[in-house]
Amino acid sequence: MSLVNADLSRINKCFKSPSWKPSAASRRNKNAKALLAEEQKVLAERQQQNGSSNKNFMDAANYFNLEAPPSLVPRKWYCDITGLEGKYRSVGSGLRYHDKEVYAVIKTLAPGVDQQYLELRHANVILR
Repeated sequence: MSLVNADLSRINKCFKSPSWKPSAASRRNKNAKALLAEEQKVLAERQQQNGSSNKNFMDAANYFNLEAPPSLVPRKWYCDITGLEGKYRSVGSGLRYHDKEVYAVIKTLAPGVDQQYLELRHANVILR
């Protein structure tokens, strides 16, 4: 069996209509923010038509709000060496570490290596 015979895309498919063309309108994809904005617009138009002045619905927190308020949960910090939760921070270098074993490694780092670790999380100091 040759590759030309094995190519299934060249076989005529009787279930496909040769005159079918995909429409450009059906291929347009919208992101979530655009969909929610469009839905809010439709709801606002319906409220205007009904004479309802319930503007608090749009301002209140609901499933149509994409933007969320800042989190009340404190930010998590991670160890720059191991990637575990970094509860502590080295005063001299600014590196975050998980426990005393990692701190012993941080103390033995050569000069400049700590800045390379800080550069990974974009916290390095650049002197000009």
